[in-house]
Amino acid sequence: TGRKCLFPDAEDKDNLRVWLRNPGPQHEKRTLFGDMVCFLFITPLATISGWLCLRGAVDHLHFSSRLEAVGLIALTVALFTIYLFWTLVSFRYHCRLYNEWRRTNQRVILLIPKSVNVPSNQKSLLGLHSVKRNSKETIV
Repeated sequence: TGRKCLFPDAEDKDNLRVWLRNPGPQHEKRTLFGDMVCFLFITPLATISGWLCLRGAVDHLHFSSRLEAVGLIALTVALFTIYLFWTLVSFRYHCRLYNEWRRTNQRVILLIPKSVNVPSNQKSLLGLHSVKRNSKETIV
């Protein structure tokens, strides 16, 4: 079973926010930032380019220039194939980094039942007197 890169509950959304603020080593931050900028820049560019190519193909079909129309359609298919491939590879890479970060950055709280008799000097060592629950921590 593979790990999902979907964030179904509030705890995972909190983890995602923490990871986005500090995803890891400096090169991972630069890669994430670069991919986000590229995605925001390339998405409208690819959409407009594809629309223009298809519009040109339709115009060439009306003027009986089928070879040029086929060339423009092939260019549009290649453009979107490369765009989708890059988007998928980039998304999977960052999901893998996020899942690795999640696996190695877990918070765990050990709750000891109130019925356990622990001497007061051991309670302070265990930190039982000041246990707070944080939404980002896993309760075991």
